[in-house]
Amino acid sequence: MDISHYMDPRLILFLHTQTRDETLLELVDCIYSAGKLENKELFYNAILEREKIVSTGIGMGVAIPHAKLAFYNQFFIAIGILQKPVNWYALDQAPVRLVFMIGGPDDKQTEYLQILSTLTQAIKNEERRKKLLTLQNPISIIELFETV
Repeated sequence: MDISHYMDPRLILFLHTQTRDETLLELVDCIYSAGKLENKELFYNAILEREKIVSTGIGMGVAIPHAKLAFYNQFFIAIGILQKPVNWYALDQAPVRLVFMIGGPDDKQTEYLQILSTLTQAIKNEERRKKLLTLQNPISIIELFETV
């Protein structure tokens, strides 16, 4: 699966946020500004509700917040690269510097699981994670995921 297909240069942010919720809000605002969300508040609240269940900080300095809602017809991935680590209450207690926010329809579970699996495999690669933290060009970041 080519997950770069779900990425958009407009949805890649270099953030100076200091908290998890501030980071989430910045990403949601960006997604909304790019025209990918109809209801910014609904999506943001769905993301926060998901965080309440269990942290989406999966370890390795990475978080994958996500929400699936009925009125979306395709998935998207927004990427936040944080200049300073943020406490995400991650499973390994490590602070987060890479955030991959996934949104999309709630009736395409198989596609969602394929995206999540492919993304997780890609970011398990330590070299790729380190490279992501050095790149400043959104196109270059997307290209890192074309070879997954």
